[in-house]
Amino acid sequence: MASSNEIRNKIVSVKSTQKITKAMEMVAGSRMRKAQERMEAARPYADKIRRVIAHLYHAATEYRHVMTEERPNHKRVGYMVVSSNRGLCGGLNSNLFRLLSKELEKQRQANIEFDFCTIGNRALGFCQRTGGKIVAWRPHPGDTPHVEDLIGTVKVMLDSFEAGELDAIYMVYNRFVNTMTQQPTIEQLVPIHSEKLEVFTHAWDYIYEPNPEGVIDQLLVRYIESLVYQAVVENGACAQSARMVAMKAATDNATSLIRELQLLYNKARQAAITQEISEIVGGAAAV
Repeated sequence: MASSNEIRNKIVSVKSTQKITKAMEMVAGSRMRKAQERMEAARPYADKIRRVIAHLYHAATEYRHVMTEERPNHKRVGYMVVSSNRGLCGGLNSNLFRLLSKELEKQRQANIEFDFCTIGNRALGFCQRTGGKIVAWRPHPGDTPHVEDLIGTVKVMLDSFEAGELDAIYMVYNRFVNTMTQQPTIEQLVPIHSEKLEVFTHAWDYIYEPNPEGVIDQLLVRYIESLVYQAVVENGACAQSARMVAMKAATDNATSLIRELQLLYNKARQAAITQEISEIVGGAAAV
């Protein structure tokens, strides 16, 4: 059994760690609420711009943008991978990378090459280990992302697609379900599936200038940027939720460990007191 001094030092160390994890839990909880509000605020814009694009396509049925044309026999695809910059968020990033690894293995078996555009330091490290070509990278925008921070990375991938270098672009991120559940997700960004541009029932009667085709060319890029932004804010909310849960679990584990160490300390202290009494009694009897 360890000495009482060693056990007491361990208790002090665990209590110090517990204070840190408790503080991180509270900070993550506060940031999580703000991230959820930001995530909810971004959804109406993406939904509305999709409705506008659907109406435009209904107004110009003969026009098809390059981003909506399916390309058979893929030879090279692109992945935009969103992760956190830091760890301490449980299995959030590892679960996402595990799903992506399975997807990449399927692409390798089909002799399909792939490029990466990473948002977040953890995604950058994973893609470097995977061996794919990284065409664009930026750290995670943090707690308050803006669309302007993502335009450059999105443009790199879209330019490659329009130039014919990529046959499809996929978005890889964690979808926010609730505080306890984050779902790793891989979605196709382009070509845009036709079901996403279904015509909604509405009473619009707009006149587009210069023409629907010109508006579509500009609006589709904004639509893709809004999807990427939505993925980034959802992944940010997932990171804060996972970090809060992980820090709460660490705090609870520290409480249990302190309780066990306290019991050991009491046993060691009682054994030391008993030994001292025995020595005193033995010494008195010898005299």
